[in-house]
Amino acid sequence: MGKVGTWVALLTSMVGAVVSAAPVASAEPPLTLTGYVALGDSYSSGFGTGVYDVSSLRCFRSPLGYPPLWAGEHHPASFRFAACAGAMTADVLATQISALRPSTGLVTITIGGNDAGFGPVMRTCTLALSDHACFEAVDAAESFTQTVVRDRLAGAYAAIRANAPHARVIVLDYPRLFDLAPGCADPLVPNLARRRKLNEGADVLDDVIHSVSQRPGFRFTEVRGRFTGHGVCSAEPWINGPSLPPLAGAYHPNQIGYREGYLLALDALTQRSIAAD
Repeated sequence: MGKVGTWVALLTSMVGAVVSAAPVASAEPPLTLTGYVALGDSYSSGFGTGVYDVSSLRCFRSPLGYPPLWAGEHHPASFRFAACAGAMTADVLATQISALRPSTGLVTITIGGNDAGFGPVMRTCTLALSDHACFEAVDAAESFTQTVVRDRLAGAYAAIRANAPHARVIVLDYPRLFDLAPGCADPLVPNLARRRKLNEGADVLDDVIHSVSQRPGFRFTEVRGRFTGHGVCSAEPWINGPSLPPLAGAYHPNQIGYREGYLLALDALTQRSIAAD
């Protein structure tokens, strides 16, 4: 064998060694139905459906939220519903992560909206006398999301992986809240300029969630497209407007939104995985 052939053989053996030594942990875990745990905030708990489990009224867990709907379809060996309305990433770490087991096969989570100041920003944009005050509040929330919330999400996701090392983890984001038709029948809805700005803020949060969730064994699924044309002020809203009674869950998906938006997004991802496995 000449010098060129020798070098080719050597490089080939080196590449083979590197490939064989690559850590298998980077591969996506298979989706198994050994156990399903749902973590997250009100968008995970099903707040907005108007139907809640009386044993968990503090968390507003609903049998019509996307996690129990999915569990009812696919019958995992166990289902633990730890999501809670009002939760932040710190609450996931403090009170929800304990629901995970080394044998957990699937974890879903929607989190980050409360960390980003969803409630205070909505109040400002609803009540402020000037558009400028609303825009400043959204800008501040976007900056906070791109720095502090990003780090909080990374910490929460790392803890999920540590406590459920073999699970498929699916991260779902948030819809844009508003349809941008010029008028709106609900008198409590912010004007068009504020609605557009609030939708922009939702996009920033979703983009951060997407970016941080790109880690081994995690999958991101976007719901924004599914809710297009069904925001507050649309002809067929899948999100509750602010004029409904408090327990209806203003600015949260209604029963149709959870079923046609969130559940179908989760189904589209998991059914392919189950079929492949």
